[in-house]
Amino acid sequence: MLITNGTLLTMGDSPRVIPGGAVYLEEDTIIEVGSTAELTTKHRHEQVLDAEGKIVMPGLICGHTHFYGAFARGMAIPGTPPENFVEILEKLWWKVDRALTLEDSQYSALVALVDAIRHGTTTLIDHHASPNAIDGSLDAIAEAVKQAGLRAALCYEVTDRNGEEGALAGIAENVRFIRQLQTHPHPHLAASFGLHAAFTVSDATLERCVQETQDLPVGFHIHVAEDKADQADSLRQYGIRVLERLEKRGVLGPKTIAVHCVHIDAFEMDALRATGTHVTHQPRSNMNNAVGVANVEAMLRRNINVALGNDGFSNNMFTEMHVTYLLHKINAGDPRAIPGDVVAQIAFANNTKLASVFWPQPVGVLEPGAFADIILLDYYPFTPLTDGNFPWHIIFGMDGSHVTHTIAGGKILMKDRELLTLDEEAIAAKATELAKGVWRRVAAM
Repeated sequence: MLITNGTLLTMGDSPRVIPGGAVYLEEDTIIEVGSTAELTTKHRHEQVLDAEGKIVMPGLICGHTHFYGAFARGMAIPGTPPENFVEILEKLWWKVDRALTLEDSQYSALVALVDAIRHGTTTLIDHHASPNAIDGSLDAIAEAVKQAGLRAALCYEVTDRNGEEGALAGIAENVRFIRQLQTHPHPHLAASFGLHAAFTVSDATLERCVQETQDLPVGFHIHVAEDKADQADSLRQYGIRVLERLEKRGVLGPKTIAVHCVHIDAFEMDALRATGTHVTHQPRSNMNNAVGVANVEAMLRRNINVALGNDGFSNNMFTEMHVTYLLHKINAGDPRAIPGDVVAQIAFANNTKLASVFWPQPVGVLEPGAFADIILLDYYPFTPLTDGNFPWHIIFGMDGSHVTHTIAGGKILMKDRELLTLDEEAIAAKATELAKGVWRRVAAM
């Protein structure tokens, strides 16, 4: 397929704006990027998608999400409002995940994937929990991903908060799914080994998880120091800080994702750098939970790969970029904090580096050899769009609502805002009924 007459934003380490650009792809891979005149001459007989002047850019990547969070939208928490992060977990999230069935897990994923397609997010790294429906839960989500045609890396959250049996079941689900993908790989699916957070996982469980991964080609996906309570628990129980404990236990490494890292110190940042561990930043979630603001600039100065996730908020990653840009300025009291080009680095180049943990070809860039994950936006700037200023067009002009076409693995998933792989109306109707059951079970807890 040949996409013509677009304004290309290539992203990657050396991003360019190519007016009148074209992208030629074969099957699931980009073969050439250049001018429409050049590529039309070379590929005269190919199927053509005329971008008609739209923005053509890589599909967006979400470095950390929770599909199952979709069923909590609008839910009123029974009783008095939670006063802190631990109460939010106890009163809301740890009730929601216990209320999920396998069907709930699958449909909450489908709802999230519809949202992702609509807003141009083509790659997602999910972190799942359903303590009363663990076995097969990753298969249920994987089936939704395959239906949608998007790209996703999955894991199950291991925790001791549901007893030893629950922890062992979570470990088994991770191992089973990882080995299943080794035996029966799928181009759009990948896996990591999920852990909830240091404060809900004992040393014995950590040791067991690390042992299980010795012959598996994966790292861990774990929430780290999202709230001060995580550090307080680590210091009280183990006499050391969270990342020091995780490093000593062998959890950190170049395939591991440390989510949030809001309350870490300089020594812990050094541990992240030394081990090559990835960090993901989720500003909307951190603001919503009032847990604080991660020192992203300090981590970037140390060459830690800080990528961008959404923690289960909407899959409009443009909004996550907008919030990143604004939050750090008000937090620092300095309009120079996290400028637009740094936001673009985090959301594109750094997320591409994170995705390379899971997929053999580049994701999130328009270049030869990259996966053909591409989106079109009907954003027509009335000021110049250049190599030097495109990040600020993303911040102040572009949004997921501008997405008209979403392509993943060379397959068109949405054309002119019409979904082609998922029946949005049927999914919404079924999800609405299932969500009612989840809410009833939560209210009864």
